[in-house]
Amino acid sequence: MKRSTLSHSFLNIVLVFIESALTLLLRLDPALRRAAYPLAKQGTRVCLRLYLPHIEVFATFSYKGVLLDLEQPEGSFEPDVVINAYSLQVLMAIATHDDEATEKLQMRGDNAQVQLVKQFITQLGLGSLLHSIINKIKGGKATKASDVQKAEKADSYKRKISEQQAQISSLTIKNRELETTVKELESKQKMFMIAAIVMTVVAIGAILGWILT
Repeated sequence: MKRSTLSHSFLNIVLVFIESALTLLLRLDPALRRAAYPLAKQGTRVCLRLYLPHIEVFATFSYKGVLLDLEQPEGSFEPDVVINAYSLQVLMAIATHDDEATEKLQMRGDNAQVQLVKQFITQLGLGSLLHSIINKIKGGKATKASDVQKAEKADSYKRKISEQQAQISSLTIKNRELETTVKELESKQKMFMIAAIVMTVVAIGAILGWILT
C-alpha cells in the first residue's frame, strides 16, 4: 500500500513537470500553439492508456495549457479520444516527430478529433523545445543587433545633421561678411563719386576764373 502511494506521488510529480514543459513549449512554439488551439477551443479530453508499465493518464486541453491527471477529472464526460500504446511507442512518436510513428498509435474517437490529436503529437517533442529556444536566442540576438544598428544609424544621422548645421552657420556668417563688405564698397564708391564730382566742379570753376581774368 505504501509502495503504491509512493508510486502514485512520484507519477504526480512527473506529470507536474510534463505540464510545465508543455506550457513552456506552447509559449515558445507557434506551430504547436496552432495545433493545440482547436483542441483547446473544443476542450478536448484524451485518455492515454500506456503499457509497460501500465499507466492511465487523462489530458484535458484548455486555453491555459494541457492539464494532466492520473484519474479522470470529477464531473467530466467520457474522453473524446482514447490512445492505447506501449510507452516506448509514445516516446518514439514524440521524440522523432515522425508521422508514421504517430500513425502506429491506436486511437479511438471522433475522426476529426483524432486527426487534431495526431497533429498535436507530431508537433510535440524535445526537438521543438530546443528549436524554439534556439530561435528565441537568435531572435533576441538579431533584435539586439538591429537595435545597435539603429542606434549607430541614428548617431550617424545626428553627426551629419550637426555637420550640416555647422556648415550652414559658417556659410551664414560668410554671407553676412560679404554683405557687409559689399555695403562698405558701395559706400566708398558713393564717396568717391561725390568727391570726383566736387573736384570736377572746382576744377571747372578754377579754369573759368583763370580765363575770365
